[in-house]
Amino acid sequence: VITGAELFTGNCLIAMSFFAGKITSGDLTRNLIIAFIGNFLGALSIVFWIYISAQWTSSNYLLGAKIVIAANEKVNMSFGVAFARGVLCNSLVCLAIWLCYSARNNLDKVLSLLWPISCLIACGFEHCVVNMWLIPMGIILKGNRFVMAAVERVNGEADIANLTFAKGFLVYNLFPVVLGNLFGGIVLVAGIYWFVFLRIPKK
Repeated sequence: VITGAELFTGNCLIAMSFFAGKITSGDLTRNLIIAFIGNFLGALSIVFWIYISAQWTSSNYLLGAKIVIAANEKVNMSFGVAFARGVLCNSLVCLAIWLCYSARNNLDKVLSLLWPISCLIACGFEHCVVNMWLIPMGIILKGNRFVMAAVERVNGEADIANLTFAKGFLVYNLFPVVLGNLFGGIVLVAGIYWFVFLRIPKK
């Protein structure tokens, strides 16, 4: 928000300009696709840096185990659960961005972002960009025997059959979560606020 970077989920608010007739559907789609691709590449680069940092070996591989456990839970949710958690997540993200529009300085922006984002993290809602690094990281770490030994110590024997890139990550998690994020941001925040404040009633 402060530096002007592009976040796919936050950019769903651009839909308000589409509803108001300021941009075309093509403009909105183009922006979201470019932001999505950029966020995906950025998230995968984070996977690379975290992996070579060996931070996941902390506390006798327990940090790596926690990543694998969290990633495995995400790829084993039903479509409806993943979608609903995506809706709730991006409703809060876009409300946070909306609050920032009332900010007068950077401190105001930070404080307005803090509470909605803290809420979605504490509640465990599904954010597609977060999942773009966490699940691939879990997929990589599941191949490490020390990490998996730590998983068994913490969580018992884990069924990681769905912890795969194509089926587990892209199909079971990312697809429904992206749909939920889009619905939460475009319909429940941008759409509702456009309807309340910017819609011009028909005479």
